[in-house]
Amino acid sequence: MSAQSIPPFPNSGSFLSAIRQSAKGLRIASGIVIAPAQVKRLLFSPTFVESFQRVSKIHGLALPLNFSSSLDELNLLSVLSLLNFASGYRAPLHMQTGRGAWDSIRALVFSLYITSSTGEGDLLSAQGLKSVSMSQIAEFMGINLHVERAHETIPGVVIGELGGPLHDLVKHIASILNETGEILLNNGYSNLGSFVAEALKDSAKASDGQAALEVVLEKLVRAFPGFRDMSIVDRKPIYCFKKALFLTHAITIRFGSLSPPPFPMLDTTKTPVFSDNVLPSLLIHLGVIDVSGNPSLSSLFPNASSDENLSPLLGSPPAAVKVAKSGTKVVPKEGPIVTADQAYILRAAAIDACEIIVETAQSLTDEEKEQGADWISKITLPELDMWIWSIAKDRPDYRALERFAALDTIYF
Repeated sequence: MSAQSIPPFPNSGSFLSAIRQSAKGLRIASGIVIAPAQVKRLLFSPTFVESFQRVSKIHGLALPLNFSSSLDELNLLSVLSLLNFASGYRAPLHMQTGRGAWDSIRALVFSLYITSSTGEGDLLSAQGLKSVSMSQIAEFMGINLHVERAHETIPGVVIGELGGPLHDLVKHIASILNETGEILLNNGYSNLGSFVAEALKDSAKASDGQAALEVVLEKLVRAFPGFRDMSIVDRKPIYCFKKALFLTHAITIRFGSLSPPPFPMLDTTKTPVFSDNVLPSLLIHLGVIDVSGNPSLSSLFPNASSDENLSPLLGSPPAAVKVAKSGTKVVPKEGPIVTADQAYILRAAAIDACEIIVETAQSLTDEEKEQGADWISKITLPELDMWIWSIAKDRPDYRALERFAALDTIYF
């Protein structure tokens, strides 16, 4: 990302409003439409009504590990959130490892933790993050960083060299870990979890729940480039901060039910969604986000919102696709490749679309509630985020839907 494309930080205490306002502004300026009728069509659709309460509870944060302390778990959760990207490499990851982006990153962080527990050095410490190498990361992920090619002048001779479709991903992961480790060491922190724990402690002094969330979000974004998910598009600033928001909610999920919780807890019920490539892609396929008025985006998902495609997606899953065949692994089809600006426009549209969906749900009339269910009027933004993200995996016909891909990013 060039220096010219990096906006200034939002004013202190206004990071959350900057996300919402910049997303709405960029969405409108880009000619993307979110029609009220399409929002209500989704809210009252069989797929939403029948699956939301179950699927929105699937968060992917089950951690099958034994932790020596809550701080150890917080540290792993923080590194996991820092590395919550790689969506652009979904197809090659499936081909090499049989896992998608999120499962690959989880496997990597789990391996870092398990290795650290065997006396071979704490790779999740600040020093470990600073020194971890590309070869270690590739080994933990089960990725081959070498490709073979024919020698230019000697027939029959094959040369092995660094490269392949996942080389840049491993390079990005090593770079962000090394950079974060160095920042932590320079500021006297033993690991990322200790920094987050201190931020949570500082947030307890805030006047209310939203102000507390602002404290943690701002500290993460200002301290670490890996959380600075912001840009300038068409001379307008856009702030997403997906990974930092995800971390705040992950902390609530993992520790909020403990009594007493080991750290001051945050109220994340009103946090903006954690916009990646899944949310905007699915909302386009489900007819909520209409990009037909934007010439640079209208051809990315041809016929995605046609009645022919929408009807089965908004209905109950057909019996033939309710349960995926066990043991079958299908490499997902690579979606349209987008530029950095296109990705930010689409992610901004998803942030604003989800705000509109929740606002619409919470303002339903009594008559409308009777048409659906009263619980629809009580949905929250994080629940909606989790539903969209999880329904994309829950139904095989949804899993087959194309998602856009952006390769050169560390933010989603």
